[in-house]
Amino acid sequence: MNTDLRPKDAPVQRISYMEAIVQAQIEEMQRDPRVILLGEDLAIYGDAKVLKAFGDLRVWNTPISENSFSGIAVGAAMTGMRPVVSLSIASFMYLACDQIINQAGKLHYMTGGQMKVPVVFRCSMYYNTSIAAQHSDRCYPMFMNSPGLKVVAPTSPTDMKGLLKSSIRDDDPVLVFEDSTLWTTKEDVPSDPDSLVPIGQADIKHVGSDVTIVAIAGCMKPALAAAKELENEGVSVEVVDPRTLVPLDKDAIIRSVAKTGRLIVVDNANRTCNAAAEIAATVAEEGFGYLKRPILRLSTPDVHIPFSPALEKQLYPSKDTIIAAVKSLQ
Repeated sequence: MNTDLRPKDAPVQRISYMEAIVQAQIEEMQRDPRVILLGEDLAIYGDAKVLKAFGDLRVWNTPISENSFSGIAVGAAMTGMRPVVSLSIASFMYLACDQIINQAGKLHYMTGGQMKVPVVFRCSMYYNTSIAAQHSDRCYPMFMNSPGLKVVAPTSPTDMKGLLKSSIRDDDPVLVFEDSTLWTTKEDVPSDPDSLVPIGQADIKHVGSDVTIVAIAGCMKPALAAAKELENEGVSVEVVDPRTLVPLDKDAIIRSVAKTGRLIVVDNANRTCNAAAEIAATVAEEGFGYLKRPILRLSTPDVHIPFSPALEKQLYPSKDTIIAAVKSLQ
């Protein structure tokens, strides 16, 4: 199911994944005066353009105190603002966990639905770049386990822009996990500021009939490369992009497995209790009768990320490991 429903002649512009982040924030801040941006290092990188456009009344460059400025954002959301929090590196999400999990994720429930917390927490997963154990985590699975939070992991500029805009307009707290390995990826993206990608809707990035690959975040690149190479060998691979991890589009994944009978889930997070484990369990419970072969998971081992480039690179799923997994199911 391709969810790109825009007219074929709709205006587009060719931008990168990083530029999509910046555009989404600027357009939403132009659209809604309640949207503000706060976080660390906003005077550099892409967010500097947002600061230049709106000044320090709506863009707050904070001290390096993640729990504190995340709490400010939760309070602002409770009073009617729509804050976007830039936590920079994904590993810094740990420092803001009390505000994200105990406050943002629970206040709607604990007030009997009387209070909304429309806040977005952005972070970027830096990995495969030799920044070692304390800065390389792909920690979205931990937040998938906390009720009350929505979790998105876009894999393309179009999805990045559309999902970030949908997240800002959503009345629930949303965690947006950006992927630094995708920053320079470019494609044609709709110019319409109201072009959104719905939260909770998967997308078929490559249509096939022999095996389903569900690829998460940065795993999309090697998955599509593997699908293209296997196609030349006569193997038809369907690549499914969940785009949203919570709520997960289970139906789209099971429909694909019903067609192919084989499932491989590729996930750069550590293996235990990761997103791939949840997807595999869901298909085993709700689509077992469609399976012709056992489900396979390709993930990062349960180890800390080393500084050494040679050691780090081999930890993550690659085009070659995906191809080998597909061939093992034939």
